[in-house]
Amino acid sequence: MLCHFSYLLLPLSGLIHHATASVQIIPGASITTTNAPYQHMQAHGGGLILVDGVYYIHGENKLDGSAFQSINCYSTVDLVNWKFESKVLTVGGSGDLGPGRVVERPHVLYNEKTKKYVMWLHIDSSNYGDAKAGVATSDSVCGTYSYIGSKRPLNFESRDISLYQDTDGTAYLLTEDRKNGLRIDKLSSDYLTVESATYLWAQPAAFEAAAIVKTGNTYFMFASKESGWSPNDNVYCTSTSLTGPWSSWEKFAPSGSNTFSSQTTAVVNINGVIMYMGDRWVSSNLMRSTYVWLPLTLSGTKATLTNQVNWILDIKAGTWTPGPSETQVEAEASSNTIASGAKTVSCSGCSGKTTIGYIGGSPGGKLTMPNVSSTVTTNTTIRIGYTNADQSQRYAKVSVNGVSYIVAFIPTGDDNTPGTAALTVPLNAGDNNVVVFEAYNGGWGPNIDRIMVPKS
Repeated sequence: MLCHFSYLLLPLSGLIHHATASVQIIPGASITTTNAPYQHMQAHGGGLILVDGVYYIHGENKLDGSAFQSINCYSTVDLVNWKFESKVLTVGGSGDLGPGRVVERPHVLYNEKTKKYVMWLHIDSSNYGDAKAGVATSDSVCGTYSYIGSKRPLNFESRDISLYQDTDGTAYLLTEDRKNGLRIDKLSSDYLTVESATYLWAQPAAFEAAAIVKTGNTYFMFASKESGWSPNDNVYCTSTSLTGPWSSWEKFAPSGSNTFSSQTTAVVNINGVIMYMGDRWVSSNLMRSTYVWLPLTLSGTKATLTNQVNWILDIKAGTWTPGPSETQVEAEASSNTIASGAKTVSCSGCSGKTTIGYIGGSPGGKLTMPNVSSTVTTNTTIRIGYTNADQSQRYAKVSVNGVSYIVAFIPTGDDNTPGTAALTVPLNAGDNNVVVFEAYNGGWGPNIDRIMVPKS
């Protein structure tokens, strides 16, 4: 059995235990992992797998552009706080995993027959001319995967891929063939090769990034239209058999929302809660890409996705609720203390038109918010509004009631467009919670716009 870990982000100065907890998933927010290297989670295009009560995600590392850097594995028990486990595939000297290659969309299934974790990936050249699917295996979910090789499934091109494991254990590769259409292909019993074609949405369907989930006797197929890194209104269809017939394609998010600025990467069943997992790509700087995870309502043959600022997933109960309303504390509020070189900076897109900048650095700029309110004593997820005009992450030490955390703040593009960072912290009932932003390792932190704190 795998060891479980606390749902509280690992602080610099120890854990504090509380009687109640309300941790929220924050769609589109940056996620700082709970152990070194303390950076925004790099698990793009990935899939989720449950092992002994712990959820794992395998995804693309985009810290340095689109070329292959590594496939990372992270773990969680609440889908809010994530722990970096390992790099399960890394760059080799040559071949499919060599420098400058494209390695995307890692998805992992466990094969009960062989006792192996099997990973399928999109393998390509830098100009996307190879269009192959690769496979690798491991004895453990976050162990080093042994790469076997790649080919075009059934001699068809393959780019954006996913996997689906049916209730009888049969596995399928979902693969996009630009010339012929979107495919469902059956895998061999060991999951290592494509055995036969199951269904083809022939062109001009022009769909990619597929995902399947089954409820009752109904299969739901989700997919994105083909628009590169730019989001679009993703669609779905249904069938009572993977071999079809399938219904016509329909939108599942509001028309014109571009699926809340995301692209489907997976749709998963979390103990009865169906969750949409999308990537919000930033093509100009892919390490800025974030995750849009939202509860998906399936009723009969209808799928509906609605946006949430924050939401609470009760995994044990198999239920979800919208997140609580929030109070906000502006960084420039008169009750706050701005010290050691930190100062007010204009920000046209920020809530108060200003931020507090020059936090950290050689002067050691510091922002203290001494009057943050909470209605209960709890661990809860706050949202930090900030700007970072650099091309790389900035870091800050964020202390809440004396418990300190390292938080990574991904670039926002400029100092007038705020982003959001999520952080789960212990709060005390009352209006005397103290939140402090200061330097981490002597570096410059982000400009702080405000913090948004759940009311209960």
